[in-house]
Amino acid sequence: MSGTNNGSPRQPTIPSWRMYSNGPTPLATTLPVMKPPRSSSLLTYLLVFCSLLCSVVRAQSPRIDSLNRLINQATTDTARINLITQKIALLSEINIDSALALSLKTIRWAHTIGHSPGEAFARVLAAQSYNYKGQYATARAHLSAAEKIYTALNDSRKLIKVYNSYGTLYGMQSKYDSSIVFFKKSAALAKRHKDQSMLGTIYTNLGISYQMMSDLPQALQYQHLSLSTAEANGDRTTQAYCLVNLANTYKLMGDNQGAQQRYQQAISLAKRIGIKNVELYAYTNLASMYSQGPTDQRAYEFAMKAARLARQMGDPGIEATSLSRAAVYLAQVNRFKQAQQVNKRAMQLADASGQPLNIHQTYSSMGTILKMQTNCAEAIPYYEKSFTALKDADIYDEQTALMYGELSDCYQATGDYRQALATYKTATSIGDSIRNKENVRRATELKMTYEFDKQQQIARAEQQKQNELVQTRQLALLVGLVLMLVVTVVCLYAFRTKQKANRSLEQQKQELQQTLTQLRVTQQQLIQSEKMASLGELTAGIAHEIQNPLNFVNNFSELSVELVEELKENSFQQLPDSEKPYAAEILGDLTQNLAKINHHGKRADSIVKGMLEHSRTSSGQRQMTNLNALAEEYLKLAYHGLKAKEKDFTCELVTEFDPGLGPINLAPQDIGRVLLNLYNNAFYAVQEKLKIAPEEYQPTVTVTTRRSNGAVEIRVQDNGTGIPDSVKQKIFQPFFTTKPTGQGTGLGLSLSYDIVTKGHGGSLEVETQAGKGTQMVIQLPA
Repeated sequence: MSGTNNGSPRQPTIPSWRMYSNGPTPLATTLPVMKPPRSSSLLTYLLVFCSLLCSVVRAQSPRIDSLNRLINQATTDTARINLITQKIALLSEINIDSALALSLKTIRWAHTIGHSPGEAFARVLAAQSYNYKGQYATARAHLSAAEKIYTALNDSRKLIKVYNSYGTLYGMQSKYDSSIVFFKKSAALAKRHKDQSMLGTIYTNLGISYQMMSDLPQALQYQHLSLSTAEANGDRTTQAYCLVNLANTYKLMGDNQGAQQRYQQAISLAKRIGIKNVELYAYTNLASMYSQGPTDQRAYEFAMKAARLARQMGDPGIEATSLSRAAVYLAQVNRFKQAQQVNKRAMQLADASGQPLNIHQTYSSMGTILKMQTNCAEAIPYYEKSFTALKDADIYDEQTALMYGELSDCYQATGDYRQALATYKTATSIGDSIRNKENVRRATELKMTYEFDKQQQIARAEQQKQNELVQTRQLALLVGLVLMLVVTVVCLYAFRTKQKANRSLEQQKQELQQTLTQLRVTQQQLIQSEKMASLGELTAGIAHEIQNPLNFVNNFSELSVELVEELKENSFQQLPDSEKPYAAEILGDLTQNLAKINHHGKRADSIVKGMLEHSRTSSGQRQMTNLNALAEEYLKLAYHGLKAKEKDFTCELVTEFDPGLGPINLAPQDIGRVLLNLYNNAFYAVQEKLKIAPEEYQPTVTVTTRRSNGAVEIRVQDNGTGIPDSVKQKIFQPFFTTKPTGQGTGLGLSLSYDIVTKGHGGSLEVETQAGKGTQMVIQLPA
């Protein structure tokens, strides 16, 4: 009665069910509606809950981050619910517990506001999560409620997802005949509505059902249909599921190399698009595949990787099967104590999942581990419990027969020959059934081959018929060509006439467009001139208002210093000697304080003068100007102004002016102010670098003019300190300066930017590298 394999027991394939749905959807009388929390706003409560869930998956999917932004921006409750259901669908592929919690919150909210479609779809998604957790009765109740709502709404398109979820519900309970009925019902609706995306998903699930019933030709047919449909639709998610299930089928056919290749393809694709449950199924089935041959440590590594991932996702069923595979490996390498501990944990998880196939595997694995230690009496209850789990299942495969054989061996070893014989007969019966299934598979393959040949014959006959039609049509085409030639000549003449008229209209359109553009530019320039004038008046007013009290501060501080000095010379001498040190100390402190007041007053005075300088208004009137001469004039003005303050400062001035530039239409006073600001900044930068640079450093400022792409370009370049990236984006902001306090108002570049961009329709950009220099680039329309 033997025939068992104590070294490498075969383990069942874990299918990768596809339950993804998309879109919004109520409430059935069979399920009680939970009251919303007592708070000022149920919406606020739900959105806060959504934000908490984000921390679970923030690193997993940028699509969820995008949905969170859309949820916050939505203006209606129904729109938010529809977006949240999309988020739940993504969460279900990353973290089942998070998806379930958000589904239940959404059901309550949708019911409260009467959004039946949103509630129904949230129930479909909740059923999906309950399926994974083995709570099938609750899942069925949610699906029943969703079905009633969609039926009442006469929305047969949404029933596609409901029936697909029913099929998955029965499939996860190993009731594959029932699952096929619902999958085909869903497929019929998907075809009617031409829903190719859902059709690919349904084909995947039909392939799983036939695969688990050992009907591999049917499984392959549906799996290839699903894969081709997903590829045509660009549906990478369904492609990932298809690859896992195709690999499972290849494994059952004994093509381990092909299976391994497709598992790895599925893992790679799943990682790219962030579908963790596809990774999970691939890892656990790789562990199963490596456990079937000689002892291979990869079986343990993949099993533990799958168990960790299943625990992260909240999928106790797959965690259980993965741990049981790891336990069998530990037993194979004689680590029996650890193997039993790991498998006990697997059995606890399997019982909690309620999934028959997972319960069967974990308990039969415990039986195998005990049998490997010749503890047959202890192994028997575990084998019996594993078969009890399959009593309502539609699955009898080679693994089941093998486990019955091992149980028969245990009965025989304990002296229970009657049970040993009965169990052996059951194992033999299942083996015969598998062989009968093999005959059916062969017949099906022959039938498929015959139908293929038949289709080829029909295609050849159709091709011959088409050839005859082509010959008949060729004669008609000759006559038609003559007529076509005549019609073509007439049409060509009409086309050229129309083309000529179109060219004339296009030319007129371009002229009007050019005129409109010029008007808009002129309007913008006028507006900018008004703004600049207003800003100048405002700045001048503020500066004048500040100037008067500031003059009083400076004058009275100087006068007070003189009074203190006079006090020291006269009244101080009349004090008793005992009081003179104290009085001298007070007078000294007073003198220092007045000096500081005077110093800071003068600093404020320089700032006010700078504001007055920038507030000088110009007419903004344009005229034809020699830009080269203007640039050189202000360069010399800036340099000589600096030399007057810093007599020891020298700088090499390099000018590269385009001699063919010609006169440019601009406001010379405004552009001169811009150039003066840029030159002063360049001289300041090289002056600062001179303080820290080695002796061989030569300060250089280069000014270049040229025509570029229909525009006039002015470049002011220095080899100074450069601008750090951290402040580069702020330099055009008003009152922002990198100079020390009191040395700049922060208005120069801001006003320059407005003059160039808004006043002249040009651009002002900065190119810089910290520590090496800066280049300011002005572009003006030619």
